[in-house]
Amino acid sequence: MKINSKGQVTIPAPLRAKYNLHEGDEVEVIEVGHVLQIVRREDSLTRGQRLVRHMRGRGKGTMTTDEIMKMMRGDEWGEV
Repeated sequence: MKINSKGQVTIPAPLRAKYNLHEGDEVEVIEVGHVLQIVRREDSLTRGQRLVRHMRGRGKGTMTTDEIMKMMRGDEWGEV
């Protein structure tokens, strides 16, 4: 893999799945000896926690299934 002009690398999909990493997760790059390691930030919210935080207080009690699915897919407010 290559580092792009912004210093970014892509974590391969199989490794993201294996380590349960999702878009929006916060990670840190740390140096251990002469090795760089990517680790999840300990204070980072999970995707589910971010979703709950975003949804809290939005309930009207009258959402249709289609509205809920649209919101869950991110169509209404973008990926969480």
